[in-house]
Amino acid sequence: MNVAEVLTRTVKKDLTQPAIIFRDELITFTELQNKVFKLAGGLSRLGIKKSDKVAIYLPNRPEYIYSYLALFSLGATVVPLDYMLTEDELVNCLTHCQARTLIAKEKESQALENLRAKVPSLTDIILLESSQKSSPRTTEDQMHTSLVRGSKSFEDILASGEARQPQVKIEDKDPALIMYTSGTTGSPKGILLNYKHLDGSPQAMEHFVDLTNKDVKISALPLSHSAGLIYIQNCFCYGITLVLMERFQPLEFLKNIQKYKVTCFHLVPSMYYAILHLKEFESFDLSSLRWVVVFGAPSDPHSLKRFHQYCQNAHLLNGWGMTETCPPNVVLPLGSSKIESVGKPAPWIEVKIMGEEDKELSQGQVGEIVIRGWVVMEGYYKDPQATSQVIRDGWFHTGDLGRFDEGGFLYIVGRKKDMIKVSGEIVYSAEVENVLLKHPAIQEAAVVGMPDKLRGEMVKAFVVLKKDLNSTAEDIRYFCRGHLAHFKVPHDIEFRDSLPKTPSGKIQKEKLKVQEVI
Repeated sequence: MNVAEVLTRTVKKDLTQPAIIFRDELITFTELQNKVFKLAGGLSRLGIKKSDKVAIYLPNRPEYIYSYLALFSLGATVVPLDYMLTEDELVNCLTHCQARTLIAKEKESQALENLRAKVPSLTDIILLESSQKSSPRTTEDQMHTSLVRGSKSFEDILASGEARQPQVKIEDKDPALIMYTSGTTGSPKGILLNYKHLDGSPQAMEHFVDLTNKDVKISALPLSHSAGLIYIQNCFCYGITLVLMERFQPLEFLKNIQKYKVTCFHLVPSMYYAILHLKEFESFDLSSLRWVVVFGAPSDPHSLKRFHQYCQNAHLLNGWGMTETCPPNVVLPLGSSKIESVGKPAPWIEVKIMGEEDKELSQGQVGEIVIRGWVVMEGYYKDPQATSQVIRDGWFHTGDLGRFDEGGFLYIVGRKKDMIKVSGEIVYSAEVENVLLKHPAIQEAAVVGMPDKLRGEMVKAFVVLKKDLNSTAEDIRYFCRGHLAHFKVPHDIEFRDSLPKTPSGKIQKEKLKVQEVI
């Protein structure tokens, strides 16, 4: 994908709606294009060229979008970093990818001035200024200084460029992104994607849902995450309006849906539940919504009834995909009632279920989901061993367990690493979690396997109760016995006020296990 050309084509449609809404500020498509091309010009003057690795370390705000698109326009390799990373994590990622430049915003917990000494490849730090203005600058030296000594001003770089489309020849195989996995276990890995891969998500949206330039989408997902990047791609590829939130706040999310007549969005289950269980949920006008995609949609009857009661015009869809495969790859068709399924694969990819020794399994059998096609990543950056472990004979092994039904619909059963062996019997944690979420008092649940001398492993559940509702461990076990075989019923149930999550909303089960061991 040549991002600059796509953005220019979209702007030429003379769209009257805003491209971005942020803190009630409206940014038109023409303004978006001018900002992107001026920033690209300024970065080019700084010496940034095709395939240079430039990291972005910003909170959700329009400058993150300008940076993404300006760097893509130059053919650079973008390294989006989550703003929640600690200094050590930031240094590890920057060192690993050998970033040349960092675009960042200061925060109290980070000593960005230490980065140059710790990251040998880093030559420039470009800082987004605080919204609190200091005294007027008077000298050239002051124009290019900030709290981090030797850094450059984002605003000055932007002002130094011209609003002209960069003329850079970009090939499909040129490196476009190194995205570090938020990862629920272990150290993050750098997922290397090329410029052809940038076509993956927009093409999927065109196939799975009827997205048009009349749509308004809202995002509170981190822009450093693949699901956040999809929103940006929707904006400049299809001319939608993007309502951008700095962070996820359930009540503000609902207020924005009503205020801006949002038509669609995608999110993760923890966000879906947080919205749905707000007592104020019933008081909002959500009639503008056409569809909502939840990646791992909860299918318990209570949640479904509540969603459809107050979002009567909206389709609730389930979907699946991974950063390594340019998501979404599988989405439930509009109008389908099979909400337990994540849907059918896009026609340009192959998806199979494989068992031991990488043998394909038949319909209905549970095994590892594997995917093949041009959407599969180039590999894990500078980690051929990890790459060879997941890409075998052209198939990407996802680590997710699933099955196909007779109609070709895919169902996610869980993660391979989440299988629990109880006295020789296999328990899929996702199956137990789905039952727990049907309990009227439970808002969130996570199930893990814990060592047990008698059984090998035992099923342990961590649950968060809905506000103002109570339950006991025995009551929950009794409920589970009505839906699960006896060996699947949680042996131990622990009540929590909250569950640890990654910035993208995934529950960090490894943290729960570690806390238990400690």
